[in-house]
This record gives sequence, C-alpha cells and structure tokens, in this order.
Amino acid sequence: MPRLPITTERLALFGTLLATFGELHPACDHWVQGSKTASRKRLYGEDLVHTDGSPATPNSTRPTMTTSTLGRRAVACHVASYTAVQLGATIAITRAFGYRVTPTALLAGAAINASTHAAIDRGALLLWLAKKTGKTGYIDHCQAVRLDDDGEAIEELTGPGSAWMELDAALHRAIGIGAAAVTTWLTTRPGARR
Repeated sequence: MPRLPITTERLALFGTLLATFGELHPACDHWVQGSKTASRKRLYGEDLVHTDGSPATPNSTRPTMTTSTLGRRAVACHVASYTAVQLGATIAITRAFGYRVTPTALLAGAAINASTHAAIDRGALLLWLAKKTGKTGYIDHCQAVRLDDDGEAIEELTGPGSAWMELDAALHRAIGIGAAAVTTWLTTRPGARR
C-alpha cells in the first residue's frame, strides 16, 4: 500500500482511534460490564466480605476479603474486559482498512485508557476532580431515583441518569483524545516502522 503524506496518515489514524475509543466506551460500560461488577467497583471499607459480597462472620469457612479489595477486584475485572474489547476492536478496524498500528503504540494507548479508567471508576478520583472543579453541586443535584425491592423510591448518586455518570463518560472520552494522540504519534513517528 502506498504511504500517505504523514499529516494525512496521522489525521486519519487519530480520527479512527478517537472514534473507536470513544464509541466503545458506552458499549463496554453498559453491555460488556456485568451488573455485579458495576455495583461493586466503588466499594470501600475494611469490613470482611465473601467473594459474592455477602458479609463474612467471624466463623466463616469461605474465603474472605475486605470490602475495598472486593471493589478493586470488580474494577480490575471491568477494566480487563474493557481493554480486551478496545484492543480487539482497534486491531480489527485498522487491519480491515489495511493499516497496522505498532504493538508498542497499541499497548501505550490501552495502558492510558485502562489505568485512567480504573482510577476514575473507583470513584475517589472523580469525586476529587469534581470538588476541584466545582462540580459537586451538579453531582448532588442530578441524581437518579430508583425503586428498591419493596417498591420504595431511593436516591442513587452514581447510576444511569445521574450527573456522576455523565461526568464519568465525559472524562473517559477526554482521556481517549490523549490516548489516541499518543497511539498515533508512536505509530507514525520517524523510525516507528521498520
């Protein structure tokens, strides 16, 4: 395949990566991620629980962990599936169009998206950023109302329809711009392809 002018190549690759990263985020968060993972990834605490999230008793014979460990495991599971889908789709799309992104570039972009995705989805970083940028009022004001098992309405800070979810998605997409730019630069920089 003849080589395009470098600026055209970079813009085309950047646009492809940006679309792939940005459009896959909602699919991975809402279709790939399991409901248990979604509900556990922001758990914090030192209380002992079983792997299914049920409280552990002092005499428990099943394996236990802290609530924070369960939360970290849940976010790791989500990020692993998100990263696998992102890498697979990026390779499939670029190869389908006859282009090869270098492995180093692929892994760098995936690492940027994966590490920031984990940090944001745990919740503490998003709350810290919201406080620093004056968005806590938005989070407090735009909550969702859900029905519990008894049909009672309860407030939900982080789920669908909340400001938390909108800020989460916006932050992931903004970071995707940086990940796409780094991946593009690493693939197209002089000497990247031998």
